[in-house]
Amino acid sequence: MGLKHAVEAALKNPDRSHRKLWATREGVESLDGELPSDFPVEWAQPADLARLVAKDAPHQGLVLECAPLDDMFLADVLDGDPARPVVVLDQVTDPHNVGAIMRSAAAFDACCIVTQDRHAPPESGTLAKSASGALEVLPGSRGEPRPRTRGNRRSGLLAHRPGWIGRIDARRGPSHRPGRTRARRRGDGMRHNITQHCDAIAKLPISEAMESLNVSNAAAIALYAAATRETE
Repeated sequence: MGLKHAVEAALKNPDRSHRKLWATREGVESLDGELPSDFPVEWAQPADLARLVAKDAPHQGLVLECAPLDDMFLADVLDGDPARPVVVLDQVTDPHNVGAIMRSAAAFDACCIVTQDRHAPPESGTLAKSASGALEVLPGSRGEPRPRTRGNRRSGLLAHRPGWIGRIDARRGPSHRPGRTRARRRGDGMRHNITQHCDAIAKLPISEAMESLNVSNAAAIALYAAATRETE
């Protein structure tokens, strides 16, 4: 992983299996908290660290090697607070977008994020950089949960559809739980077999001068709409 915030969050996560930290002296001094005395650190120069990470994942003097987090079972996550939304992504393949969506989902207290087994990026330094620590606090699950689970409703997000997301009632029965928000992707939008499993399809009220928004921006707005609707 690159980026200081992602490394700090991973080091503080007790569910992470840490292997080694490559770092400059300045990088370690910048950490929020001290490393355990027995933590494996290999001191390096900035140029050496740059060769360990992708060009779009600046290291800031820190590169952490660690094992990927285990996927969560969706049923276990849903046993928690029923008022928290679940974000489901359909064929969002850019790790920058997925990381940014994770950051917004964590900011708006989403329950978890669900990606596909295929057509979804694996955990990486680029994704962790974009998530800026959210990768460590937001549970993740892979798969396509289509059957209805305990009465929850699903809201899909597509351009050129009537009804905007703030007016869609995506709540279930007595608990008034926000529905799962499926973010629109560029191109053809959500696949037909996915839209068939949505209870409602909505859009964002953007100007006709713009055809659509980046999927991470759209997801952030949808999560805000769900959060504010919950408190109205």
